[in-house]
Amino acid sequence: MSESAAGSLTHDELLALKYVALDGGLTGTVTVSCSGLGDRLDASTQTASRRLQALEAGGYLDRERVADGQLVSVTDGGEQALRSEYADYRQLFESPTELTLTGTVTTGMGEGKHYISLPGYERQFDSRLGYTPFPGTLNVELDTASIHARADLPGQASVPIDSWEDDDRTYGAATCYPATVERDGRAFEPAHIIVPDRTHHDEENLELIAPIKLRDELDLDDGEMLAIHVAEAELK
Repeated sequence: MSESAAGSLTHDELLALKYVALDGGLTGTVTVSCSGLGDRLDASTQTASRRLQALEAGGYLDRERVADGQLVSVTDGGEQALRSEYADYRQLFESPTELTLTGTVTTGMGEGKHYISLPGYERQFDSRLGYTPFPGTLNVELDTASIHARADLPGQASVPIDSWEDDDRTYGAATCYPATVERDGRAFEPAHIIVPDRTHHDEENLELIAPIKLRDELDLDDGEMLAIHVAEAELK
């Protein structure tokens, strides 16, 4: 699975991002004083400035210098980082709940057929998922609410798929999330959301695998809406 947005931030950077969001930067632009932020971080003005610079460089904040400080707003990437952190705390303090994501069927780039069928992956799918996937993935473009809800995905039940290599190259790891796919009251399982460690997809898109061709099984065309019910994680 690709590294989460929150996971690529240091603790201090995440804390600075949280303070900007609490001041209103999540919903608009706010004026931030480095000295004031430094006081809240128990750090120097220079350190607070470096935190903001790092957040901007990482794509978590937009900022503009003005006479009395800096105009700062949280980007979509920053919001995703905060939502990922929130999902972690939900795992700690709330009972697990089923996650449902909704979106529309879309045509992918055709790479799934190749990678799903590679022997190093196929062996793991068979032993860990209990089936050999149809050679291809079903691509889903998530709606706005589900893009945000996707931050809860790492807290759901999952199956790791390890990296492996052959004579030519190394193939990356992935994480599979057990799911039921539903359209117009018709449902199919087993299916899995597959999230590769390295992927060209953004947070708006999901790939699904199953032992059959989901498009045919559920009579799906591009643009049609479906729901993906992700299995709950077990309490440990």
